[in-house]
Amino acid sequence: MFKHLFKMIWNKKKQNSLLIVEILLSFMVIFAVFSFALNSYSNYAKPMGFNYDKVWAISYNHTLETTNPDSVTLVYQTLLRNIKSMPLVVDASYHSGNVPFSNNHSTTGLTQKGVQVTGINDFFTDENYVSTTGTKMLSGRWYNKTDAITKSTVIVINNTLKEKLFGKADAVGKMLGDNPKTRQKIIGVIADIKNDGDYQVAAPALYNRHDTSAYKWMGKILVKVSPEADAAFEGKLYKLMAGSLKKSNIEIEHLDNKLTAYNKFTLVPLIILSIVAAFLIINVALGIFGVLWYNINKRRGEIGLRRAVGAPGAAVSAQLVYEALILATLSIIIGAFFAVQFPLLNVFDLPASVYLFAMLFAMIFIYLLVLVCSLYQGKQAAAIYPAVALHEE
Repeated sequence: MFKHLFKMIWNKKKQNSLLIVEILLSFMVIFAVFSFALNSYSNYAKPMGFNYDKVWAISYNHTLETTNPDSVTLVYQTLLRNIKSMPLVVDASYHSGNVPFSNNHSTTGLTQKGVQVTGINDFFTDENYVSTTGTKMLSGRWYNKTDAITKSTVIVINNTLKEKLFGKADAVGKMLGDNPKTRQKIIGVIADIKNDGDYQVAAPALYNRHDTSAYKWMGKILVKVSPEADAAFEGKLYKLMAGSLKKSNIEIEHLDNKLTAYNKFTLVPLIILSIVAAFLIINVALGIFGVLWYNINKRRGEIGLRRAVGAPGAAVSAQLVYEALILATLSIIIGAFFAVQFPLLNVFDLPASVYLFAMLFAMIFIYLLVLVCSLYQGKQAAAIYPAVALHEE
């Protein structure tokens, strides 16, 4: 039976080739949509890595007229103490401009035992960062005040960077980097933080302890407030900042609001891709309907003859369904050849499981689409009366 079906498809190869190409393009687009969606969901299911609720990010710019380093340090240290002394403040920490969900990135690279790692997020903060954000230390410790006077240069890394450089081995106490002049001793490994929102994977990261010269350019203060903090308290916090840093542009943002806005921005490509895929799916469905409808009208004599010699309507319907499924299978085989290259070549650095599941779901979707379209036309073919078809012929 299948040999006969293949022969019939081959005899109409010019007519069927366009439908094969159309299904192939739809398969590739749907594969891309599922890959993006599955990767986004996989990232969404992972923990955020810190408690962003009731954490405010205060932006400021350095406007102090004095250039004396000791005076600058005194002003910023006094400001932080005053913020922490406010009744509804749990803790506060200086941070570089690339706070979570800010779309502000500072990256660096390093070489470890000849292996070069790039795209490492480079953060600068102080000893209050962990208590302010509720981030978990996986091993080792966070910075303390004694690190400011130690002779050795120390560093904290996140778990993603630790696994890239050291695998499952403990990284605490090891030296980071091959250059003797810039090598740093790892004192702690911190949990991954998704700084780019719910739908992005955590990147490798370095957490540097800032020195006193960094006050001039860090530009951010993270403040953890209690649940009772409201707009009135935000106004008091703003006045404190404005009074300490005169002529400075002060802005207070809530990290939960920034996360919501960042997530919407991240989902825009998926929405656009889904709209494109929807148009292609509609075109494929119309194409299948049109081709099958054309086949039925061109083959009314053949169908009438089969019915006249005793073929049941179900057999006629099944033939058209099988033909459509074979065309879909040919398209999927070609599409799978291209799709399987993505995990093999590690395109976009996504997990291989994402591509494999996306390929599986795209196959199922195409088969269901073709089956639904062909069943309706097959039902129409089964309803053709032999006498009417032969009379028309």
